[in-house]
Amino acid sequence: MNGLKTMVLMVALTLMLVAVGGMLGGRSGMTFALIMAFGMNFISYWFSDKIVLKMYGAQEVSESEAPELYEIVRRLAHKADLPMPKVYIVNEDQPNAFATGRNPEHGAVAVTTGIRRILSREELEGVLAHELSHIKHRDILVSTVAATIAGAISYLAQMAQWTMIFGGRRDDDEGGSPVAAIVMMIVGPIAAMLVQMAISRSREYGADDGGARLTGNPRYLADALRKLQAASQRIPMNANPATSHMFIVNPLTGGGLMKLFSTHPPMEERIARLEAMSLRK
Repeated sequence: MNGLKTMVLMVALTLMLVAVGGMLGGRSGMTFALIMAFGMNFISYWFSDKIVLKMYGAQEVSESEAPELYEIVRRLAHKADLPMPKVYIVNEDQPNAFATGRNPEHGAVAVTTGIRRILSREELEGVLAHELSHIKHRDILVSTVAATIAGAISYLAQMAQWTMIFGGRRDDDEGGSPVAAIVMMIVGPIAAMLVQMAISRSREYGADDGGARLTGNPRYLADALRKLQAASQRIPMNANPATSHMFIVNPLTGGGLMKLFSTHPPMEERIARLEAMSLRK
Protein backbone atom coordinates (compact mmCIF):
# COMPACT_ATOMS: atom_id res chain seq x y z
CA MET A 1 0.00 0.00 0.00
CA ASN A 2 2.84 2.38 0.84
CA GLY A 3 4.41 1.69 -2.57
CA LEU A 4 1.18 2.56 -4.40
CA LYS A 5 0.74 5.69 -2.30
CA THR A 6 4.28 6.80 -3.07
CA MET A 7 3.77 6.26 -6.81
CA VAL A 8 0.55 8.31 -6.77
CA LEU A 9 2.28 11.11 -4.89
CA MET A 10 5.24 11.10 -7.30
CA VAL A 11 2.87 11.39 -10.28
CA ALA A 12 1.09 14.24 -8.49
CA LEU A 13 4.39 16.09 -8.03
CA THR A 14 5.35 15.64 -11.67
CA LEU A 15 1.97 16.85 -12.92
CA MET A 16 2.22 19.77 -10.51
CA LEU A 17 5.59 20.74 -11.99
CA VAL A 18 4.18 20.68 -15.53
CA ALA A 19 1.14 22.68 -14.40
CA VAL A 20 3.29 25.32 -12.74
CA GLY A 21 5.43 25.61 -15.86
CA GLY A 22 2.35 25.91 -18.04
CA MET A 23 0.60 28.52 -15.92
CA LEU A 24 3.73 30.62 -15.60
CA GLY A 25 4.93 30.38 -19.21
CA GLY A 26 2.45 28.53 -21.38
CA ARG A 27 3.78 25.79 -23.68
CA SER A 28 7.31 27.13 -23.49
CA GLY A 29 7.05 27.15 -19.70
CA MET A 30 5.99 23.52 -19.67
CA THR A 31 8.90 22.58 -21.92
CA PHE A 32 11.36 24.49 -19.76
CA ALA A 33 9.99 22.84 -16.60
CA LEU A 34 10.41 19.35 -18.03
CA ILE A 35 13.94 20.05 -19.29
CA MET A 36 14.95 21.51 -15.94
CA ALA A 37 13.47 18.54 -14.05
CA PHE A 38 15.31 16.09 -16.32
CA GLY A 39 18.63 17.84 -15.75
CA MET A 40 18.17 18.10 -11.99
CA ASN A 41 17.08 14.46 -11.70
CA PHE A 42 20.08 13.32 -13.74
CA ILE A 43 22.45 15.10 -11.37
CA SER A 44 20.63 13.94 -8.24
CA TYR A 45 20.49 10.31 -9.47
CA TRP A 46 24.22 10.02 -10.12
CA PHE A 47 25.73 12.36 -7.54
CA SER A 48 23.26 12.92 -4.66
CA ASP A 49 24.96 10.38 -2.37
CA LYS A 50 28.39 11.98 -2.77
CA ILE A 51 26.93 15.47 -2.32
CA VAL A 52 25.13 14.61 0.93
CA LEU A 53 28.06 12.69 2.43
CA LYS A 54 30.43 15.55 1.65
CA MET A 55 27.93 18.11 2.97
CA TYR A 56 28.13 16.51 6.43
CA GLY A 57 31.83 15.70 6.35
CA ALA A 58 31.15 11.95 6.56
CA GLN A 59 34.27 9.80 6.81
CA GLU A 60 34.25 6.24 5.50
CA VAL A 61 35.48 3.71 8.05
CA SER A 62 36.87 0.22 7.67
CA GLU A 63 36.19 -2.85 9.79
CA SER A 64 39.41 -2.31 11.75
CA GLU A 65 38.41 1.28 12.56
CA ALA A 66 34.86 0.52 13.75
CA PRO A 67 34.60 -3.26 14.26
CA GLU A 68 31.27 -3.37 16.16
CA LEU A 69 29.51 -0.95 13.82
CA TYR A 70 30.87 -2.72 10.75
CA GLU A 71 29.88 -6.15 12.07
CA ILE A 72 26.29 -5.08 12.76
CA VAL A 73 25.90 -3.59 9.28
CA ARG A 74 27.44 -6.64 7.60
CA ARG A 75 25.25 -9.11 9.49
CA LEU A 76 22.04 -7.18 8.86
CA ALA A 77 22.92 -6.62 5.18
CA HIS A 78 23.48 -10.36 4.76
CA LYS A 79 20.17 -11.09 6.47
CA ALA A 80 18.40 -8.60 4.20
CA ASP A 81 20.12 -10.09 1.12
CA LEU A 82 21.83 -6.77 0.35
CA PRO A 83 25.35 -6.01 -0.85
CA MET A 84 27.56 -4.71 1.94
CA PRO A 85 27.02 -0.91 2.00
CA LYS A 86 29.81 1.53 2.74
CA VAL A 87 29.90 2.68 6.36
CA TYR A 88 30.46 6.31 7.34
CA ILE A 89 30.77 8.27 10.57
CA VAL A 90 29.71 11.91 10.87
CA ASN A 91 31.39 13.95 13.59
CA GLU A 92 28.22 15.39 15.13
CA ASP A 93 27.12 15.36 18.76
CA GLN A 94 23.43 14.98 17.90
CA PRO A 95 22.59 11.26 17.77
CA ASN A 96 21.27 10.54 14.29
CA ALA A 97 21.75 8.39 11.19
CA PHE A 98 20.89 8.32 7.49
CA ALA A 99 21.26 6.15 4.41
CA THR A 100 22.04 7.20 0.87
CA GLY A 101 22.79 5.69 -2.53
CA ARG A 102 20.77 5.41 -5.72
CA ASN A 103 20.42 1.61 -5.44
CA PRO A 104 21.49 -1.26 -3.15
CA GLU A 105 24.74 -1.72 -5.11
CA HIS A 106 25.76 1.87 -4.23
CA GLY A 107 24.29 1.98 -0.72
CA ALA A 108 25.88 3.74 2.23
CA VAL A 109 24.90 4.16 5.86
CA ALA A 110 26.15 6.99 8.06
CA VAL A 111 25.88 7.41 11.81
CA THR A 112 26.90 10.33 13.97
CA THR A 113 29.41 10.05 16.78
CA GLY A 114 26.59 11.04 19.12
CA ILE A 115 24.43 8.02 18.29
CA ARG A 116 27.25 5.62 19.11
CA ARG A 117 27.57 7.16 22.56
CA ILE A 118 23.98 6.87 23.75
CA LEU A 119 22.55 3.70 22.16
CA SER A 120 23.01 0.12 23.28
CA ARG A 121 24.07 -2.47 20.73
CA GLU A 122 20.48 -3.68 20.30
CA GLU A 123 19.17 -0.14 19.80
CA LEU A 124 21.92 0.58 17.28
CA GLU A 125 20.90 -2.60 15.44
CA GLY A 126 17.34 -1.27 15.25
CA VAL A 127 18.53 2.03 13.76
CA LEU A 128 20.83 0.39 11.21
CA ALA A 129 18.12 -2.09 10.21
CA HIS A 130 15.82 0.89 9.57
CA GLU A 131 18.44 2.49 7.30
CA LEU A 132 19.10 -0.77 5.44
CA SER A 133 15.37 -1.07 4.85
CA HIS A 134 15.49 2.34 3.14
CA ILE A 135 18.28 1.05 0.88
CA LYS A 136 16.48 -2.23 0.12
CA HIS A 137 13.32 -0.45 -0.98
CA ARG A 138 15.19 2.29 -2.89
CA ASP A 139 13.58 4.96 -0.75
CA ILE A 140 16.56 7.26 -1.11
CA LEU A 141 16.08 7.50 -4.86
CA VAL A 142 12.35 8.18 -4.44
CA SER A 143 12.88 10.90 -1.84
CA THR A 144 15.70 12.46 -3.85
CA VAL A 145 13.54 12.71 -6.97
CA ALA A 146 10.66 14.08 -4.89
CA ALA A 147 12.91 16.71 -3.33
CA THR A 148 14.29 17.61 -6.76
CA ILE A 149 10.86 18.09 -8.34
CA ALA A 150 9.61 20.04 -5.31
CA GLY A 151 12.71 22.21 -5.53
CA ALA A 152 12.11 22.78 -9.25
CA ILE A 153 8.56 23.96 -8.55
CA SER A 154 9.81 26.43 -5.96
CA TYR A 155 12.56 27.59 -8.33
CA LEU A 156 10.07 28.22 -11.14
CA ALA A 157 7.84 30.20 -8.79
CA GLN A 158 10.79 32.35 -7.68
CA MET A 159 11.83 32.94 -11.29
CA ALA A 160 8.32 34.05 -12.17
CA GLN A 161 8.23 36.38 -9.19
CA TRP A 162 11.43 38.19 -10.19
CA THR A 163 10.34 38.30 -13.85
CA MET A 164 7.07 39.99 -12.94
CA ILE A 165 8.86 42.48 -10.67
CA PHE A 166 11.61 43.49 -13.08
CA GLY A 167 10.59 42.43 -16.56
CA GLY A 168 6.85 42.18 -16.67
CA ARG A 169 5.15 39.51 -18.79
CA ARG A 170 2.83 39.23 -21.72
CA ASP A 171 -0.65 37.74 -21.55
CA ASP A 172 -0.81 35.99 -24.90
CA ASP A 173 -1.32 32.55 -26.38
CA GLU A 174 2.13 31.39 -25.29
CA GLY A 175 1.75 32.47 -21.70
CA GLY A 176 -0.77 31.90 -18.97
CA SER A 177 -2.91 34.36 -17.11
CA PRO A 178 -1.02 36.76 -14.82
CA VAL A 179 -3.57 36.11 -12.07
CA ALA A 180 -3.08 32.34 -12.38
CA ALA A 181 0.69 32.87 -12.31
CA ILE A 182 0.45 34.84 -9.06
CA VAL A 183 -1.73 32.12 -7.50
CA MET A 184 0.72 29.41 -8.57
CA MET A 185 3.66 31.37 -7.19
CA ILE A 186 2.01 31.19 -3.78
CA VAL A 187 0.24 27.82 -3.86
CA GLY A 188 2.68 25.78 -5.98
CA PRO A 189 5.65 25.60 -3.57
CA ILE A 190 3.35 24.94 -0.60
CA ALA A 191 1.55 22.12 -2.41
CA ALA A 192 4.87 20.63 -3.54
CA MET A 193 6.17 20.72 0.03
CA LEU A 194 3.05 18.96 1.31
CA VAL A 195 3.36 16.18 -1.28
CA GLN A 196 7.06 15.77 -0.50
CA MET A 197 6.20 15.51 3.20
CA ALA A 198 3.61 12.82 2.46
CA ILE A 199 6.20 10.77 0.53
CA SER A 200 8.81 11.11 3.29
CA ARG A 201 6.36 10.16 6.04
CA SER A 202 5.09 7.16 4.09
CA ARG A 203 8.62 5.83 3.57
CA GLU A 204 9.55 6.34 7.25
CA TYR A 205 6.69 4.10 8.37
CA GLY A 206 7.77 1.49 5.82
CA ALA A 207 11.40 1.59 6.98
CA ASP A 208 10.35 1.29 10.64
CA ASP A 209 8.33 -1.80 9.78
CA GLY A 210 11.10 -3.30 7.62
CA GLY A 211 13.79 -2.57 10.20
CA ALA A 212 11.76 -4.17 13.00
CA ARG A 213 11.24 -7.32 10.94
CA LEU A 214 14.93 -7.44 10.05
CA THR A 215 16.10 -7.44 13.68
CA GLY A 216 13.22 -9.63 14.81
CA ASN A 217 12.48 -7.34 17.76
CA PRO A 218 10.53 -4.09 17.15
CA ARG A 219 11.43 -2.83 20.64
CA TYR A 220 15.07 -2.33 19.59
CA LEU A 221 14.02 0.46 17.24
CA ALA A 222 11.24 1.76 19.50
CA ASP A 223 13.68 2.22 22.40
CA ALA A 224 16.23 3.84 20.08
CA LEU A 225 13.69 6.31 18.68
CA ARG A 226 12.64 7.32 22.18
CA LYS A 227 16.26 8.14 23.07
CA LEU A 228 16.97 9.87 19.76
CA GLN A 229 13.89 12.07 20.00
CA ALA A 230 14.81 13.27 23.50
CA ALA A 231 18.45 13.90 22.54
CA SER A 232 17.62 15.75 19.31
CA GLN A 233 15.62 18.30 21.33
CA ARG A 234 18.64 19.00 23.56
CA ILE A 235 21.50 18.84 21.07
CA PRO A 236 21.26 21.04 17.96
CA MET A 237 22.62 20.03 14.58
CA ASN A 238 23.58 22.33 11.72
CA ALA A 239 21.59 20.40 9.13
CA ASN A 240 20.42 21.55 5.71
CA PRO A 241 16.58 21.58 5.61
CA ALA A 242 16.69 20.08 2.08
CA THR A 243 18.27 16.90 3.50
CA SER A 244 16.44 16.68 6.84
CA HIS A 245 14.08 14.00 5.48
CA MET A 246 17.02 11.60 5.09
CA PHE A 247 17.72 11.30 8.82
CA ILE A 248 16.02 8.75 11.07
CA VAL A 249 14.83 11.60 13.31
CA ASN A 250 14.37 15.18 12.19
CA PRO A 251 17.68 16.95 12.94
CA LEU A 252 15.94 20.34 13.00
CA THR A 253 14.28 21.17 16.30
CA GLY A 254 11.21 23.31 16.60
CA GLY A 255 7.60 23.33 17.70
CA GLY A 256 4.29 24.76 16.55
CA LEU A 257 4.19 25.12 12.77
CA MET A 258 7.59 23.42 12.42
CA LYS A 259 6.06 20.19 13.73
CA LEU A 260 3.09 20.63 11.43
CA PHE A 261 5.38 20.78 8.37
CA SER A 262 7.84 18.10 9.49
CA THR A 263 9.00 15.55 6.91
CA HIS A 264 8.87 12.88 9.65
CA PRO A 265 5.77 11.23 11.14
CA PRO A 266 4.98 12.03 14.80
CA MET A 267 7.51 10.17 16.94
CA GLU A 268 4.85 9.04 19.40
CA GLU A 269 2.96 7.34 16.57
CA ARG A 270 6.09 5.64 15.22
CA ILE A 271 6.93 4.25 18.66
CA ALA A 272 3.33 3.15 19.27
CA ARG A 273 3.25 1.26 15.96
CA LEU A 274 6.50 -0.54 16.80
CA GLU A 275 5.31 -1.46 20.28
CA ALA A 276 2.07 -2.79 18.80
CA MET A 277 4.14 -4.98 16.46
CA SER A 278 6.05 -6.27 19.47
CA LEU A 279 2.84 -7.26 21.25
CA ARG A 280 1.65 -9.22 18.20
CA LYS A 281 4.84 -11.30 18.09
